[in-house]
Amino acid sequence: MLHPTLMIPPGIDFWPAAARGVRAALPALLPNCAAALQAGRPVDLSGLRIVVPAFVQAQSLRQALSVLLGGGCVAPRICTPGSWLALQPPADVAAALASRRASGNERLMVLYAELRQHAWLKKLFAARRNIDLLPLAQTLLLLADELSAALWPAMSAEPGTAEQRWERALAQLPPAARSVLSDEAQLVWSVWQSQLDASDPTLALHARMMALAGAARTPLIWFSAVTPQPCEQAFLEAWSQRQAVLPVLLDWRAHALPGVLARAWPELVEVKEESGMRSVVAGAVGATPGQRRSAQADLFAEAAQGQPDLPACWPADWRPDLRLSSAISLEDEAQSGAQSVVDWLHAGKRSIAIVAQDRVVARRIRALLQRAGVTVDDETGWKLSTTRAAASLTAWFDVVATRADSIALLDFLKSPFMLSAGDALAEQVMLIELALRRANVTGGWGAVMAAVPAGAARDHLQMLADRALRFRQRHTIVDWLALTRATLNKLGLGPALAEDVAGMQVLAVLDAIGQACTDLTQEFSFGEWRAYVSLQLEATAFLAPATDRRVIMLPLNGTHLRCFDAVLLVGADAAHLPSSASETLFFANAVRRELGLPTRESRQLQQLRDFTELVMANPLVVLSWQAHRDGEPNPISHWVARLELALARSRQHALPAHQVKLALVELAARQPAMPRPAAPHLLPQRLSASGYASLVACPYQFFINRMCGLSGLDEFSERLEKRDYGDWLHRILDVYHAGVKERGVPEQARLAYLQEVTAVIFGPELAKSAAAMGYHDRWQKALPAYLTWANEREAEGWHFVVGEAWRERQLAWEGGTMVLHGRIDRIDVDAQGAHMLLDYKTSNPAILKKRIASGEDHQLAFYGLLCETPPLAASYVALEPVRDRINAVPAPDYAAGQARLADSLGGTLAAITHGATLHAHGIDSVCRYCDVRGLCRKGAW
Repeated sequence: MLHPTLMIPPGIDFWPAAARGVRAALPALLPNCAAALQAGRPVDLSGLRIVVPAFVQAQSLRQALSVLLGGGCVAPRICTPGSWLALQPPADVAAALASRRASGNERLMVLYAELRQHAWLKKLFAARRNIDLLPLAQTLLLLADELSAALWPAMSAEPGTAEQRWERALAQLPPAARSVLSDEAQLVWSVWQSQLDASDPTLALHARMMALAGAARTPLIWFSAVTPQPCEQAFLEAWSQRQAVLPVLLDWRAHALPGVLARAWPELVEVKEESGMRSVVAGAVGATPGQRRSAQADLFAEAAQGQPDLPACWPADWRPDLRLSSAISLEDEAQSGAQSVVDWLHAGKRSIAIVAQDRVVARRIRALLQRAGVTVDDETGWKLSTTRAAASLTAWFDVVATRADSIALLDFLKSPFMLSAGDALAEQVMLIELALRRANVTGGWGAVMAAVPAGAARDHLQMLADRALRFRQRHTIVDWLALTRATLNKLGLGPALAEDVAGMQVLAVLDAIGQACTDLTQEFSFGEWRAYVSLQLEATAFLAPATDRRVIMLPLNGTHLRCFDAVLLVGADAAHLPSSASETLFFANAVRRELGLPTRESRQLQQLRDFTELVMANPLVVLSWQAHRDGEPNPISHWVARLELALARSRQHALPAHQVKLALVELAARQPAMPRPAAPHLLPQRLSASGYASLVACPYQFFINRMCGLSGLDEFSERLEKRDYGDWLHRILDVYHAGVKERGVPEQARLAYLQEVTAVIFGPELAKSAAAMGYHDRWQKALPAYLTWANEREAEGWHFVVGEAWRERQLAWEGGTMVLHGRIDRIDVDAQGAHMLLDYKTSNPAILKKRIASGEDHQLAFYGLLCETPPLAASYVALEPVRDRINAVPAPDYAAGQARLADSLGGTLAAITHGATLHAHGIDSVCRYCDVRGLCRKGAW
């Protein structure tokens, strides 16, 4: 027997009212307890089954029944639909297998494997690769599930109705649109029909629910915050054929709502049919636009005439504390929200909800609360793909896909789950990073292996390369899972993930994929496997374990039939309230309405009801939003604006503003000053020419970079830079002059020999990057001029001795010593044995002359101090020809310059040894590109 629906208005006293309604229905549901109820004796309700949407509602109902009936009664069996079905064993092995496949994993990959075989599909949906069809397969399955949920209960009762509804739905489209969408509609229909088997989750759910209804033994009370779905309707009707059923729904009729809400939101009100057995929601599925407009017109007419169904003011027993909080920025909204929660906790509130309409602001509020020591139980969850555990798995996939791109490789190696292996691996990772950055290796297993010196670090990279090679073949899903799990265990990620909450969920997702796809024999590429796993991680929500439930973050639809001491809704602006759902392909609203699928209007109406229930069921609700975004006014939600207008028309007080007083922190003011550190104990033991140049340019820069060792790492650059060009020319000229010296290459053959060396050095670079062609052409233009200059120099009596020579020499002063070191580009000697030092530069002579004339260039003099035999002279060689000539720019008075440098360097280092301060007195040209500007804070003092 199906009893008339028990309609209860949304409000703070919903569960006490529900308990009273249940008590009133008990004599009809359980006749044996009627006498006990009349006599006030404890009653046995164990023969009654009550279904609620979630376990949190079960606790509220149980408490309300206990208060109403007394503690001596035997409680009814209260459960949720999901937990009830989970306790039912499958009918047979086939049903168990179908239930396992109904998870969607196997269905998705089977459908995708079928779609990728049709080239016309890729053309139709502009898919460049097979994996671009994977989201399409997911969308088609979602549509198929929607169609099954809406049509299957009627199809199972009356076969053949689906085709008729399908044709009527397509007839809603204009002829032009119908011709355009004919292929898409046929695709959806074909996919849906192919999914109507035992693996369809809706069919499996419907079958289990009907089997459960066929074995009905007890009366049933069904609570729902929304209109029951077709499967639920069919289940309740089937149950009512054997046992009594009492549906309990929210009452959205006019007389159950405050008049001001009905005035503000007339579409909210439920319109009664003349039969009185069922109702049609204004704007919901099944109501035509004409019916909806007529219903809303009637409501406005009732409001204007002051009908009893629409009281002119709030009921005497219900006056919500609804407040508005306008913020000037995201940070202002987050700080105000976090402070409100803290204030409520201090006031003794034990149940606080944060409704996350704006997820960005909600995440910021959570971070601020955690900083204040307040734990937030997040029921909304966040995508598992955003966790560090999932990022580690994704990083490995990136390494495989990019064939060891340096950034991807380092991201993977520096994953916290990789570094948990110990300090030894951390040292290897640092060695690998330094080697790759120093050599500017942008990727490729061969280049990466060549850049890292032999040892444990290279062995570790070799192991990674061997594992990555196995991912280049095609496998079945089961084989892909086995390979991935074996790789995770080999790399040490598996045990580390198993010890992390999110990591366990990532491993569980992989295991679920394997369990669902054991019968799938199709093979897939690595790209397809990677995209499939990414979809699963994206579709799975990560829920952290709850430790403190005083503050809960949840979505708007998660507040159904729940009451809190205070509620903070963030994102009450027009952009977030109501939230807009992503549009689904293929179906227009008219088609969806005819098929009984959710439409934009029905979704927004349900959100409005959720919002109304939130306002009516909680004693304190604060609506927060940003009044300005990106410098433009950001209006409040039109729902709230309409409510304010209805209040004004009813001559009631406007919604008050929510006042928050942020805690003030007094900071001691301190005038910033130029840093003047003194650290004799940090003086380095070795010094290069660039290090001394840093000391001269800015002592504080030298202190940070050379003494504290805080210099930044080299940046990877896929673009070729001038320093790369300089490195290539140094290598070319060193090989060329060494070859001429060793082989005795005659002058007439030197051009060909230099071209040969150039080809050897530039060849690999040209193969790696076409951008090297510009530098190659640049050198080809300068090459004849350089060869002429070199031959003329040889004719003057200077002969090449050594190139790229590493030299070290100890410098001593009173109180300390230091090793000077550097690499000299070239040393020549003449017939008398005099040495001359040369340094190649890819600049033009004018710049080099200006550099030497400034008196601030010490590189040539520094290199002279490194030589055991003091050079007679030194010059910069400008490799940029001027008028087809290469010029050398000599250092004037070179011997005196070396002596001055030795005295100055010794005196400076001695002063640092004795505690001299290192001031930040760099000039603007130095500070403009200084990487320690953030520590120096020049400009603030």
